[in-house]
Amino acid sequence: MTARRPRGISASIKRVQAQLRQRQQRERQRNAHRLFQEATRLKRLPLYLFAILDDLKAQARAQGIDVIDLGMGNPDLPPPPHVITELHRRADDPVNHHYSRPDGVVERKLRDAIAAWYRRKFRVTLDPRTETLPLLGSKEGISHLTLAFLNHDDIALVPNPTYPVHFNGVVMAGGVLHNIPIHADQGYLPDLKAIRPEILRRAKMLFLSYPHNPTAAVANLKFFQDTVRWAKRHRIMVVHDFAYSDFVYEGAKAPSIMQVPGAKEIAVEFHTLSKSYCMPGWRFGFAVGNPDVLASLAKTKSYIDFGIFRLVQWGAIQALTGPQGHVTTVVKEYGRRRKLFVEGLQRIGWDIPMPKGTFYVWAKIPQKFSAFTSLEFATLLMQEAGVVAAPGTGFGEHGEGFVRFALVEPEARLKEAVTRIERVLRMES
Repeated sequence: MTARRPRGISASIKRVQAQLRQRQQRERQRNAHRLFQEATRLKRLPLYLFAILDDLKAQARAQGIDVIDLGMGNPDLPPPPHVITELHRRADDPVNHHYSRPDGVVERKLRDAIAAWYRRKFRVTLDPRTETLPLLGSKEGISHLTLAFLNHDDIALVPNPTYPVHFNGVVMAGGVLHNIPIHADQGYLPDLKAIRPEILRRAKMLFLSYPHNPTAAVANLKFFQDTVRWAKRHRIMVVHDFAYSDFVYEGAKAPSIMQVPGAKEIAVEFHTLSKSYCMPGWRFGFAVGNPDVLASLAKTKSYIDFGIFRLVQWGAIQALTGPQGHVTTVVKEYGRRRKLFVEGLQRIGWDIPMPKGTFYVWAKIPQKFSAFTSLEFATLLMQEAGVVAAPGTGFGEHGEGFVRFALVEPEARLKEAVTRIERVLRMES
């Protein structure tokens, strides 16, 4: 069974809304009967986006629906072969199964590799010992950064919509979240000049992420130059999540904020090997930039974890210093998928602009389905087409009215997804 037969829109709205109300009621009842209540800060968090998607997928598969999963940005392509070879080669050495330590051989080599990668890729010079910091994934590092710096009355400035850890980390750390709405007509760039003075006086950090998840927007070097000047004037830390640094198209290059002179005085930048090197399950990322900020982040982490598995560190060194042709191949593949999928949706009447970066498609819900929330529309796509899309509100309240597709399926599956979505778009009113 591929997917349900599309029904009338009005009937589908009522059915989807009823199902979501039932889910919310079950969640409230479950929480009410708990012996041990969660901390208040957890109750401030929205229901986790991917938990919702997992439930929807499980329900669809239980009904025999062939699910095309475009919900989570989980790369489907394999890691570079030379990285896998290095992992196997190092596995027999007993020392690689001990705790990691900051002054170990592989740990020093890894920091050198990060600095060399930055020098080669962005022509930015970093001190490997003080201006680089390996992480258990960039998501982990970003969340621990908020824990290291935010007091209960400190404000974090977060563009909205955005990758959920940017606002969830603030809430978990007990800080004050100030959303900056970003819109298509502004290129999904935040208007920093519009932030009120009373907010700026209490603001401690600003989150950015370009190429941008979920909107696929990009930023140029001038934007970062202006941001650095603004941040210095207001003494605000800039946190740039650069996970999609390689994913720009038509010959464009994504700039690093570290290319701006003086950026290291106020900024840190986060990377991951999950996307460019197709190593999401390895849980490896790194941060670079301001040495004092990185020292505090390292201090925070020292109370929480014992570092990165050394086999992963050896593999990361190979990824960063070895042949980079695999990255080029990966980006080209996602570029082809982007063109195929978006042009397919345009052909069936869904007017979506071609993304400039990342491997996501940020799609405004068609006017015909304007009575649906983003979660309801994502549920409809799942139930009627067997296609998983992430609801826009999973990325913040200003994501309402949109869904995000992650292009993490082969071209044949993307073509099939377009065919199924067309049946939904042609549903009778």
